[in-house]
Amino acid sequence: MTAQRIDGNALSRQLRTSVAERVSALKTRGITPGLAVVLVGDNPASQVYVRNKVKACEDTGMHSVLEKYETAMTEAELLARIEALNNDPTIHGILVQLPLPAHMDAHMVIETISPAKDVDGFHVASAGALMVGQPGFWPCTPYGCMKMLESIGYNLRGKHAVVIGRSNIVGKPMALMLLQQNATVTICHSATPDLKAMTLQADVIVAAVGKRNVLTADMVKPGAVVLDVGMNRNDEGKLCGDVDFDGVSQVASYITPVPGGVGPMTITMLMVNTLESAERCLSAT
Repeated sequence: MTAQRIDGNALSRQLRTSVAERVSALKTRGITPGLAVVLVGDNPASQVYVRNKVKACEDTGMHSVLEKYETAMTEAELLARIEALNNDPTIHGILVQLPLPAHMDAHMVIETISPAKDVDGFHVASAGALMVGQPGFWPCTPYGCMKMLESIGYNLRGKHAVVIGRSNIVGKPMALMLLQQNATVTICHSATPDLKAMTLQADVIVAAVGKRNVLTADMVKPGAVVLDVGMNRNDEGKLCGDVDFDGVSQVASYITPVPGGVGPMTITMLMVNTLESAERCLSAT
């Protein structure tokens, strides 16, 4: 068996076309969805991510604001800036790029963002909404994973899904989203004594720990669907995921590549969340 690739780039293009059409429809009603991206410091990777997010806004016809600040910016200054964006009617989504400088409390910063504009889905209110199944913003990476499963017509009902990783950004929300679709979910992490015993039971595996080759072919049940959320570098310096792609591809039925898999979907779902925030503003008027 050779796994079929779930092409994140192709699915992203398809979804962004739909987003652009909905943005155009909103504009005819006097609303242009707006995303504010706040970057503090000079982290090179963050600068790339921010640039890609701003470009995605432009490509879909949205309004974007990029605010760059020096590392020396105080936490109080950042919180004040977020409050101003909370009160700006032209901004429907606020994203503070992580990581923040060491002197800032990331939790405090995220909690200052209005839940109505928390398009990253990191606010406690967003996490709570996901937990109890109420409307809110889903974190973009696991949301993208769900769209990828949807794109292959995969029915999660009664399936066993194993999530490797328990972060607030991917692992925990991923498990909740899978649970909402009636999967039986197991969360594995660094204290799991026998990871292989867990993954061999899985119909769906989501690898999200940031560790190369955490999932190898001998750990995968034939025909399983494997989503690779990891972002690492191999010995040659090339981008790779958490999954041994070549080996697992010979066992799985579907697999996401790195790059070109989950990554593009993360930014696309950010666009979807921002669009939906603007649409909610319209329905509230």
